[in-house]
Amino acid sequence: MNKQKIMNKWKIFCKNKRALWSFRLLLVTLFISLFAEILANDRPLLLKYNDKFYFPMFKTYLDKDFGGDFPTPADYSDPYLLKNIKDKGWLLMPIIPFSFNTVDMEMNVPTPAAPSKRHWLGTDDEGRDIVARIIYGLRLSLIFAFLLTLISSFIGILTGAIQGYFGGKLDILMQRFIEIWESLPQLFILIIVSSIFIPTFWTLLVILLFFSWTSLTGMVRAEFMRIRNFEFVKAAQILGVGNWRIICRHILPNALISSVTFIPFILSESIVALTALDFLGLGLSHEYPSLGDLVRQGKDNLQAPWIGISIFIVLSILLTSLIFIGEGVRDIFDTRKNNR
Repeated sequence: MNKQKIMNKWKIFCKNKRALWSFRLLLVTLFISLFAEILANDRPLLLKYNDKFYFPMFKTYLDKDFGGDFPTPADYSDPYLLKNIKDKGWLLMPIIPFSFNTVDMEMNVPTPAAPSKRHWLGTDDEGRDIVARIIYGLRLSLIFAFLLTLISSFIGILTGAIQGYFGGKLDILMQRFIEIWESLPQLFILIIVSSIFIPTFWTLLVILLFFSWTSLTGMVRAEFMRIRNFEFVKAAQILGVGNWRIICRHILPNALISSVTFIPFILSESIVALTALDFLGLGLSHEYPSLGDLVRQGKDNLQAPWIGISIFIVLSILLTSLIFIGEGVRDIFDTRKNNR
């Protein structure tokens, strides 16, 4: 695809204003979440003490390094430690001086605390800042969804390509296997696995990958079965071109047109799956910043509506943006709009 075709497709995408603004919003969200430690952290970004610079965000320093008495990690919310640092230097704190797991011990109100200047969206029932947990949770959810979508799409497209191109008994056997595999009770399997192992980021990714790789298989299989009978494929086979070269260079680019439009929807499904599992207690442990945990916090603390409202707005905007981006990608491959 040359540069001119890419520019034409980008112009088609930009004509869909909802998709364009959603894409910009997603990029901003991803950028902010990737630099979560700079925006929300209980450690200083930069610290100067006794004419020497320290970088607490990247390295753990001890209390005695700043005039304290204990060989324990420095607590930068300790008034005594802060006084020592400010007397002999200065420190630069992030905009939000809390990490996702920081418990605010200096609050004068019971938790969950309502929104204030100190906590913009309030705290949860453990005294943790909601804004910080949302920023870190967005990063975790987006990275998880991108990895799950990328790997599952690759496996699904490869499986569908093999089925559709070779057909015959191989296709029948693989199709019967997929039908049996999809009929397995996913929720029960997750309950069994979570009772045996402590779910982590990678174990949960692998478990969900077992059930999500079939998303694109049927569509790719149908496209390959349709295209393999075209004249240019028959000509390539007569000329002795290898099967895998025909699959990768001649059929796959055409079959991907319909598949790519579903990628944003698979992304949104991955985020919903992770959030739902965390909400049900079958997902990540409490040491991870989870959007599903905030949903559970909102359910358990109806007297604190700011928790439920905050996470509802965040998830609604995120999932809606992905759907609108999917519509824009669909427009790119719409032949009627390409020919205008």
